[in-house]
Amino acid sequence: MDPVITSPAVASAPTRSAPAAGGVREVARLAYPIVLTQMSQTVMHVVDSIFVGRLGAAELGALGFAGIWLWTVFSVFSGTATGVQTFVSQAWGAGDERTCGRFGWQGLYAIVPASIVAVILFVAVAEPIWHALGATAEVREHALAYAHIRPFGFAGLAVWMVLASFFRGVGDTRTPLVATIVANATNAVLAYGLVLGRLGLPAWGVAGAAVATSLAEWVGAALLTAAFLSRTSRARFGTGPVRPDPSAIRRFLRTGAPIGGQWFLDMAAFALFTSLVARMGNASMAATQAMISLLSLSFMQAIGIGLAATTLVGRYKGAGDLAAAERSYRSALRLAVVLAVGVAALFVLAPEALMRMYVDDPEVIALGGPLLALGAAFQLFDALQIVVGGALRGAGDTRWPFLAQTGLAWVVRLPLAWLFAVTLGRGVVGAWYAEFVFILTLAAALLLRFRGGAWKSIRI
Repeated sequence: MDPVITSPAVASAPTRSAPAAGGVREVARLAYPIVLTQMSQTVMHVVDSIFVGRLGAAELGALGFAGIWLWTVFSVFSGTATGVQTFVSQAWGAGDERTCGRFGWQGLYAIVPASIVAVILFVAVAEPIWHALGATAEVREHALAYAHIRPFGFAGLAVWMVLASFFRGVGDTRTPLVATIVANATNAVLAYGLVLGRLGLPAWGVAGAAVATSLAEWVGAALLTAAFLSRTSRARFGTGPVRPDPSAIRRFLRTGAPIGGQWFLDMAAFALFTSLVARMGNASMAATQAMISLLSLSFMQAIGIGLAATTLVGRYKGAGDLAAAERSYRSALRLAVVLAVGVAALFVLAPEALMRMYVDDPEVIALGGPLLALGAAFQLFDALQIVVGGALRGAGDTRWPFLAQTGLAWVVRLPLAWLFAVTLGRGVVGAWYAEFVFILTLAAALLLRFRGGAWKSIRI
């Protein structure tokens, strides 16, 4: 039986003049499956971190260190893939459903081959780079064991990212959710067995986490591919195979590439930030990995709401209803703030219990308290900038945010991290204070950009 797109957001065209257009209820209805999807993806990484953390601080630090660098390389392609959602949502809003599938195919042609080559090339030169950055020998050893396996999984993840963007663009947020839940369950079982040597599987440690995640990513990609090629999708959205169209790919890249560039350069700055932390020792790196894993509880919710904002702002702009597009943006901000406040309360009230999910190392747990107190405020402003960025992408405004985020990452984040952590001797907590200043400044810049209204006149 073919997968059927049943999302209520797709069941009927948006009501252009209805007062509820762009309201909180509409955003929430579209966002909640995306939030659940993002949270399920987060659980995949949290589960890996919990299992690997049982092996020791060096192994947990290596998982985070390798994962951040590999994601940095891949982020240019995952960011570019979100451009598919912008084109699809605007085409859907303009009533041109049959062209939606074509954007999915051109996204696959543009992103999948290039992402595979890039990740493989990085892994080939990772060891001398990580040695030069000062990671400890133990962290490097485990990080390389993880990195040598992950290119296989990133190939599947590239397919997954493009097709998930397509489905979200047409308002179907449930199909990516189903794919993510199945993939997440696959990863949990395999990681338990392959990291710790349970269920009759070999104990491969950090490398076992790489195998589990890679296989799970292909499971998710396969499910989305089946839905994309189903009779229902072919009939409604024209998702049958088409040839590569260089002009369409160039048009797609003009909008998508700035998103990818923004993600890559921001992640590169963050990877250097974590490399600075890695020089402080295994405990500092392990505490940072645990904090990043916990922060994902917040920013994955924000990403889900931001993706809903991308779809709705793009849809209503494509339909010529700028007032509804702006209401969608404001409603998404309200939802994100409410969820971020809940996460902040969790961080403040139970820091030790949260850290003990990962490690029992007293030094790591001691570092976790002040880090999570700072993280409570950090993730609130992070949620704001994620949602505003999603709204701007839906409107096709991708170049200005790219320049703003990149400039702040390299002019504010890295110099302040060195100043606070090294020059002032505040260590890993000082480095995260620098992260907070960066995210606060970025959120303010993006909020002002949307309020300025330049997005209303941008055409893709």
